[in-house]
Amino acid sequence: MRVLVIGSGGREHALCRSLRLDPQVTEVHCAPGNPGIGQVAELHAVDPVDPQAVAGLAKRLAVDLVVVGPEAPLVAGAADAVREAGIACFGPSRQAAMIEGSKAFAKEVMRAAGVPTAEARVCETAEEIEAACAEFGAPYVVKDDGLAAGKGVVVTDDLETARRHARACGRVVIEDYLDGPEVSLFALCDGSTAVPFQPAQDFKRAYDGDAGPNTGGMGAYTPLPWVPEGLADQVMREVVHPTIAELGRRGLPYQGVLYVGLALTAKGPKVVEFNARFGDPETQVLLDRLETPLGGLLMACATGELGLDPVFKPGAAVTVVVAAEGYPAAPVKGDVITGLEPVDGAYVLHAGTAERDGELVSAGGRVLNVVGTGPDQETARRNAYALVERIRMRGSHYRTDIAR
Repeated sequence: MRVLVIGSGGREHALCRSLRLDPQVTEVHCAPGNPGIGQVAELHAVDPVDPQAVAGLAKRLAVDLVVVGPEAPLVAGAADAVREAGIACFGPSRQAAMIEGSKAFAKEVMRAAGVPTAEARVCETAEEIEAACAEFGAPYVVKDDGLAAGKGVVVTDDLETARRHARACGRVVIEDYLDGPEVSLFALCDGSTAVPFQPAQDFKRAYDGDAGPNTGGMGAYTPLPWVPEGLADQVMREVVHPTIAELGRRGLPYQGVLYVGLALTAKGPKVVEFNARFGDPETQVLLDRLETPLGGLLMACATGELGLDPVFKPGAAVTVVVAAEGYPAAPVKGDVITGLEPVDGAYVLHAGTAERDGELVSAGGRVLNVVGTGPDQETARRNAYALVERIRMRGSHYRTDIAR
């Protein structure tokens, strides 16, 4: 099959790499991609949030499957346009993708489906913000209602910081704080059936010890030996299946991946957030461990023929994000990058890179994902950091405690 991946980050590099390894996949295309993706896929220029441009490219390339990576094209309706063109697409419709595009919509669906989550209030005025902050108290959890590239959430003990973020966002969801470790679970969905990936954990804060502002994610690892036995089955039963059923009742059959962000509270797992696409950087470690060929899995979701659960290889994977100077507030771009050659047990995925005068340079906040693998978590972690330490990029920074 011929596959077109939409996007240009580390998640899309991981997707293209895995698709290239699938013997069923004869061609891998990516739009717009990045220099690293260009090593495993043919790149094409396209505006990812222009649904007709995406569908037009898919038709010109005569691909069998389109895989939409980021959330913005999904919320813009890229999957709808591709399906209208008669091409199979992995990714929910524009309306179904509002499970990520609007925090308020997600809460409404969760309430209707009986999904365990934090109590929340949707706020648009200063008075509503004050009332919600007073009701829930510190730590204050304030979420931009719309898309914010993983940086729309503030969790703080400082009331003024919470107010400032809420006013800057406009419409926000303010909710009760969920205590406990966070876990990511991806469920592949074909419109009626859903099957789980194994759990992973990412690290949201910018600096060691979970200090600093929230980011799109500074690293991740899988598997998680410490999670309760049967967690995936419980989440599928209490969260994924009810959510998919509720969306179906609303005439919004969900095809793609439902990302469930969980807090493992003393009262059991509760949903922190839903995303309508593969999480970044959890995808990088999960696809490294995935044994089932990826192309067939994604096509089965797109065509309503999802069957058996995905199989994962033994061992562990750890990914460490190398970020640009100033990330996440104001990342500096254009710095030269060297030292990316793979080593035993570790390789690099490009997240925010470009080529300039024959050199590789930074072109985003999260620039590189270094993936380490091994028979156990500590070996995978050691391999990842051995390669991280070889990379040279002026002003770069990374967390040293991923999967510690």
